[in-house]
Amino acid sequence: MFSFFKSKKRDSDQLKNDGRESAVASSELTGSDAAESSEEVETELSLHPSSNVPKEQMYVLRFLNNELPPLKANQLSLSGIEWEEQPQGLAVSAFVRNSVDKGIQLGDVSLLLINEKNEVKARHDFHLAELGEIPAKSSRPWTFIFPPASIDQQVELEKENWTLAFDLTSKEHRLDLAESWEEALPEGEKEKLEQIVKDLGAPGKNELNFTGLQAQVAEDGKFHVTVLIRNGYDKLINIEQLPLQVLDSERAVIAEGQFNFGSLEIKANTTKPWSFIFPKELLKKETPDLSRWSVQVKSN
Repeated sequence: MFSFFKSKKRDSDQLKNDGRESAVASSELTGSDAAESSEEVETELSLHPSSNVPKEQMYVLRFLNNELPPLKANQLSLSGIEWEEQPQGLAVSAFVRNSVDKGIQLGDVSLLLINEKNEVKARHDFHLAELGEIPAKSSRPWTFIFPPASIDQQVELEKENWTLAFDLTSKEHRLDLAESWEEALPEGEKEKLEQIVKDLGAPGKNELNFTGLQAQVAEDGKFHVTVLIRNGYDKLINIEQLPLQVLDSERAVIAEGQFNFGSLEIKANTTKPWSFIFPKELLKKETPDLSRWSVQVKSN
């Protein structure tokens, strides 16, 4: 896991982090609304649960981690340790740091490797769920492999003063499934939803909209509607109550009702599918025309 142990020595005079610090607000990656503050946060060393680190390597990790500057509250940071060339590409070791007061698990994120002149040496998408949950106020060492195809051979990269950074410019609107959906849906159905979200494209900036996906009247008379809730904001939106109307092709109301969630989180720049069940008594037409239909939030 840790490439830097091949060259980092136990002599503290030689031990140092070769890369620079690159921090962003946690909300940029998690969709939370937690704001940065002037509060300084020290991050404690946290190893992946599957790690088995020898005593001498643990000494190196603790020393390097103790050398890191404090972060502002509610930040995520990459602090470079060392890079080296390997047959499979550039192996870049860094501390992934979390100054939020709760554990965070990341998903697919694009990372940049930048030289001292701010030129991009490499760019690659990483599945950061592999890091596991990064505990509150902690620092987790990891090695990222940039494959040859992701590397710009024309850009020079010195051994010091380089930066590993989150590529926030590459954020695309994406599907976000609730845990219950993630567990219940077959992979094929997930892929279909991902394609639908991709085909729809992103909603307008700072727009929250609802797109109908599926509607049917069940045998018991209840009206089942599946909707895509699409968040075009750069922040998480929490829905507590939703007065929803379903309309037919002539904009006549098929059903309407108030749904209370307590807390339904729609992450920044994501689409979340959700199913709504209208009791039979809220259905205004026994045999509605569902050849074309839409949903909208009922205005007060």
